[in-house]
Amino acid sequence: MLLTILVLDSVGVGALPDAARFGDPQQGGDVGAFTLNHTLKAAPVLLPNLARLGIGSIPGVECSPATIPEVGDARGAFGRMQEVSPGKDSSTGHWEFMGIQLENAFQVYPQGFPPEVMARFDAATGRGHLCNLPYSGTEVLSDYGEEHLRTGQPIVYTSADSVFQVAAHVDVVPLDTLYTWCEAAREILQGEHAVARVIARPFTGAAPDFERLNDQRRDYSLVPPHTVLDALKAAGKAVVGIGKIPDLYAGKGFTEMHHTDDNADGIRQTLERMHRAQAEGLDGLIFTNLVDFDSKYGHRRDAQGYSAALKAFDAALPEFLAAVPEGGALLIISDHGNDPTWYGSDHTREHGLLLGYRPGMAGLTDLGTRQTFADIGATAADALGAEWSGPGQSFWAQLRG
Repeated sequence: MLLTILVLDSVGVGALPDAARFGDPQQGGDVGAFTLNHTLKAAPVLLPNLARLGIGSIPGVECSPATIPEVGDARGAFGRMQEVSPGKDSSTGHWEFMGIQLENAFQVYPQGFPPEVMARFDAATGRGHLCNLPYSGTEVLSDYGEEHLRTGQPIVYTSADSVFQVAAHVDVVPLDTLYTWCEAAREILQGEHAVARVIARPFTGAAPDFERLNDQRRDYSLVPPHTVLDALKAAGKAVVGIGKIPDLYAGKGFTEMHHTDDNADGIRQTLERMHRAQAEGLDGLIFTNLVDFDSKYGHRRDAQGYSAALKAFDAALPEFLAAVPEGGALLIISDHGNDPTWYGSDHTREHGLLLGYRPGMAGLTDLGTRQTFADIGATAADALGAEWSGPGQSFWAQLRG
């Protein structure tokens, strides 16, 4: 049996009940954020194929003839998911998908990293550092890029997420050197300073037109505890990670890992692997993250770009549905929000998107509001016959063709 899971990174479907606890309290936190609705209102595009899967039936999603039309031939399953872990970042969301519910949020550094951390990092690079503050990834290059070119010192910055980001120009710091520095930072940032991810952020160009090389980005995650991915692998199933998925789990639990350059590449590689899986009779999971929604458009508050990415995915959706083999299934989900019309440039605390499809489905099935993202992992284990006794309730029986 082949199960494919596509994460539309940051395509949230409305604020969670605890959204007031996240974001700027002076702004009311994230209450009122709704990535999908607000994006389509700011930059309308027609999404007929997502409409046929039932996205317009998710509570709160706004439908209109110009965006999500009413359709008479809808077939699939729809719902939304609540996140119980205290966070609104990719690591927290993806870990919960696969059965890890965090009791405490990953460590964040709103004032920058402490001297003892930076002293060890400086010793590892031998160059010192610049910035060490929360920053937008594009603005930090504008403010520190030229100084970096002069000094050769890496630009270290963070955000509202639990990340230690290292930016360096490829003409000043070779990629292999940058990756080595980030591996050293990953070793340093353990225990009381255990951030979720260390991220290598290479860039190129000249001021003021520096350009981030997102296809050369690398994420170094904390190693997660036992997940559904481990359970699937132990059961002899294939576990194929595409895009940043393997990075978020530190490569743990996968039988194949494939890097992608952007959404288009992620879509192409996933479809290619789905077609090969049918020919090979592959039994297992293909797990893909399409990150451009978040990294290129959500954080940059670019509603036009976000809508264009949604339209491009919608156009590819019929090919995904056609590639689902008899007896297989497709799930389309999201890990948090990143409302491009919201204040600031950070993620938003929202319900996760949930759409499902199996060949032969007739009409729409309401999966309801799932009480945890971990229902995804529980469903994957149930569908593929792996043993899982951790968090989550399977909805596999509701996905009947």
